[in-house]
Amino acid sequence: MYDPLRASSVGSESPAPAAGRALVVVVGGGVAGLVTARELARGGARVLLLEASGRLGGEVGRHTVAGIDLDSGAESFATRGGTVAAYLADLGLGDDIVLPDGRGAWVHQADGEAFPLPRTGLLGIPGDLADPDVLRVIGADGAAIAARLDAQPAEVGADEIAVGPFIRARMGDAVLDRLVTPIVGGVHSRHPDDLLVDRVSPGLRRALLREGSLTAAVLSLRALAPAGSAVAGLRGGNARLVDALVSDLARLGVETRLDAPVSALDASSVTVGGEWLVADAVVLAVGEGAGRALAGRASSAAGLITLVTLVVREPALDGGPRGTGVLVAPGALDVRAKALTHATVKWPWLAERTGGRHVLRLSYDSPVVERSTPDAELRAVAIADAGVLLGVALDPDRVDGWARVAWDAPLTTPATGAEEARVGSVTPLDGVRRVGGAVAGRGLASVIAQSRATAAAVLSDGVGHLAAPSD
Repeated sequence: MYDPLRASSVGSESPAPAAGRALVVVVGGGVAGLVTARELARGGARVLLLEASGRLGGEVGRHTVAGIDLDSGAESFATRGGTVAAYLADLGLGDDIVLPDGRGAWVHQADGEAFPLPRTGLLGIPGDLADPDVLRVIGADGAAIAARLDAQPAEVGADEIAVGPFIRARMGDAVLDRLVTPIVGGVHSRHPDDLLVDRVSPGLRRALLREGSLTAAVLSLRALAPAGSAVAGLRGGNARLVDALVSDLARLGVETRLDAPVSALDASSVTVGGEWLVADAVVLAVGEGAGRALAGRASSAAGLITLVTLVVREPALDGGPRGTGVLVAPGALDVRAKALTHATVKWPWLAERTGGRHVLRLSYDSPVVERSTPDAELRAVAIADAGVLLGVALDPDRVDGWARVAWDAPLTTPATGAEEARVGSVTPLDGVRRVGGAVAGRGLASVIAQSRATAAAVLSDGVGHLAAPSD
């Protein structure tokens, strides 16, 4: 069967690139590389896309578990700004955008208690400190401390560039540890101390200065957001985005090579498989670890993110006992997972396809789970964790199938001080433009926007001017 995620556009199924056009080499076939290659080809450039592995899509892909095709990576995207929705519409997928079930998620605290996440917040930051859901999570004392801190002049804390210090200054430890950290950590796979406010919530610090308090700033940003959920997905799974991109690259004549690791590159050449290729421009669409290696620099030890998917026959889960999933606060001793998504509750379209079975997705960080962790051990841990997080003991014999997928976590850089303000900055390669999560931040919205902007910048430099746009 033809699998667009594994297909190369080399061969009779795609037109040969027109001779005489400027050549741009895109190194890396994740979503960032695919989007960049598409935008360059539409702008008239001749594009060669090189991917070191045997498949395209990076952290967006699919696998089959217990006979069900499922996302093996990201299964939702942020709706802010409409960036992803507009791009999906351009690819012909706009009618298949779906919102998650409205029951929302829970948070599992370090002491083992579980609460529904408040719905008046932004990334866990409360917009109403008197909300009963907020009080249940942070307690009356935590809310009183947060209210006192947030009554300070707006300038207090507004100059903090990292999420952790920013929240501590404006609302204290209870809000940070019990609300913000589980959500931000679940989304970005990093502690709030290691993330820039302006990256995870653009405009929040400006809104604080404008509105006079962080609660008011949160409410103002929520009011400006489009109606509906903060995240959305695709009917049939996010991997359909990769399918559509790969298909369009073939239509546009982009040459794609799989199993093609690059050993060296600079602004005008790439070495791949012993072949030296001269290019008019080079775009690097790989993670920071691979980028450091290509720049000849030692790579900081990157952690590991492991996703475990379980397909379970358990009627006690039919009612969605913990909504769409559970985020885990740091310090929890009764589970090892950092988050659980109850996918068949979150996505009604998926529930329609599973024959009454439940799909559970649990994520783990290293060193809790490493590539060397035995399958039998990881399966047992995931089943036990799912039972604790959902409040329903799961029988291992009722697990119809399971799978593990792992990828490198973002490199962690403390976001404090002048030098560390460059969190997300990457190892420089003179003249080589960078795209992807290492420079844009995690999430499809950030990656797509930055990849399109980078492609436009390459084209504005004159690359592709020898041919008319292809679209």
